[in-house]
Amino acid sequence: MKKQNQKGFTLAELLIVVAIIAVLVAIAIPVFTQRLEASRETTDIANLRSAYAAAQVADLSGIVSGGVNVPPVAGKAYYFNPNDEDGLVETVASGLKGQGTATNGHADTSKLPTGVTYNLQQDVRKETIKILFNENGLSSIGFTTSGGSGS
Repeated sequence: MKKQNQKGFTLAELLIVVAIIAVLVAIAIPVFTQRLEASRETTDIANLRSAYAAAQVADLSGIVSGGVNVPPVAGKAYYFNPNDEDGLVETVASGLKGQGTATNGHADTSKLPTGVTYNLQQDVRKETIKILFNENGLSSIGFTTSGGSGS
């Protein structure tokens, strides 16, 4: 009886391929997760920079929200709204969605403008950006604490 020509892969060959793929996935997942977190931190820094610019415009122009000429009040909390033409709103209850994305709070704030306190806590996911003014102008920018987010 003639031996038939069998086409295909043996079980050992398939197991080796699966093992190689498993090793590659085990290496790739932590690297991907680390890069994803770094991009989230960069997004948070960009949002803080945008909030800083909106706060400076509000401080210099005297317009907080809605085009009404109302200068920012010292000690009052304002919230950054990237969808508002003026950038700042007076209340977080106005359907504001959180801008925070990072989860470990290790964002490098050294590239942000100086002279302002930046508050980044551990987990800022879905937190809104709160801006405080003092009598000299802009005082601090940071993400709200848990429970103060817009959604």
